[in-house]
Amino acid sequence: MSHSSIVALRELTTMRVGGLPERMLTVTTQRDLVDAVLAVWADGGDWLLLGGGSNTVASDEPFDGTVIRIATKGIEVLPESSGPGLVRLRVQAGEPWDDLVAYTVRHGWSGIEALSGIPGLAGAAPIQNIGAYGQEVSSALTAIEFLDYDSGEVERVDAADLELGYRTSVIKQGRQGVVVSIELELHDTAHERDVLGEELGQPIAYAQLASTLGVQPGDRVSISQVRAAVLALRASKGMVLNADDNDTWSAGSFFTNPIVRESFARTLPADAPRWPMAADEPDVVEPLDRPSIDPWEAAQQALAAPAPSAEPTPRLVKLSAAWLIEHSGIRRGFGLPGTQAAISSKHTLAITNRGEATGEEIAQLARYVQQRVQAEFGIILHPEPVTVGLEI
Repeated sequence: MSHSSIVALRELTTMRVGGLPERMLTVTTQRDLVDAVLAVWADGGDWLLLGGGSNTVASDEPFDGTVIRIATKGIEVLPESSGPGLVRLRVQAGEPWDDLVAYTVRHGWSGIEALSGIPGLAGAAPIQNIGAYGQEVSSALTAIEFLDYDSGEVERVDAADLELGYRTSVIKQGRQGVVVSIELELHDTAHERDVLGEELGQPIAYAQLASTLGVQPGDRVSISQVRAAVLALRASKGMVLNADDNDTWSAGSFFTNPIVRESFARTLPADAPRWPMAADEPDVVEPLDRPSIDPWEAAQQALAAPAPSAEPTPRLVKLSAAWLIEHSGIRRGFGLPGTQAAISSKHTLAITNRGEATGEEIAQLARYVQQRVQAEFGIILHPEPVTVGLEI
């Protein structure tokens, strides 16, 4: 375990906001990570895990606690897998996610190629079940090593027990602890390469990606082509980090796409995008604790509680948060007067720092967006990033 020089969180987060912590530790090995976390827990003070800083929006006030920076590295090919043509990896929590994706593409292993370009570290991937362009980490995740807060022990937790859903997991919903490593199972395309001459990725499941590649949804193309196309799409939306582009000074998509009952969705304008949700998807049962009920929460509660046997389970649909924001009157580039927080000029779903924004200015704009969407459509958008010392 090593004590780091203390720097402000604005220097360590992609949103570039946040104040000085009281103490900062950087850990580079799994043993140091476990020891550091257990020591901080024993002290009883506030603590914050920080990886790539791409999903954290912090107040500029001092953080009265310990920041633990995760810098553990390592990708290990495990000897066992669940079947032929599959390869299983153990990845340390501090491995940069996109470096991992690039590594798998170079080796001809498919399953996470559409998740290219996502910032942050591997250990954060299962916490919010990262996803993009038709893939989610849940489709490849088999297990995690998890330092449990209650037991103080490192436990192997199967993916099936993580209640993975749309940008959520049992960890995000309140199980305290630290992801130490993750296990992924990917498709080894070596046989296809020998037969077809190229390493094909998983079937394309996202219309925009298919269009960019010049194929139809369900078609398969080489994993290197998928990665290149995804990186280009993300860059066009300001979703690939670039120090010279303020549109990338963000936490990515700031709000999750709301999930509502189909009956409520029918009250929205006909051109409002919507996608059916499978009735058994775990993301429709996450518990929420808010004093008021919005349509998204009503949908969650409807499935969280046992339905009477005589009544069918309500059908749910996912809406486009970007569409709701745009049609509530908020355009790309919009910012509140006198602040340096603004909606991205490339992508309505991202809130950006235009230079010297404070954490409170980011939060203020986020609250304004929520208020506009709620006033126009009766839906409360839920923020995706972790907030520290801020209310959204």
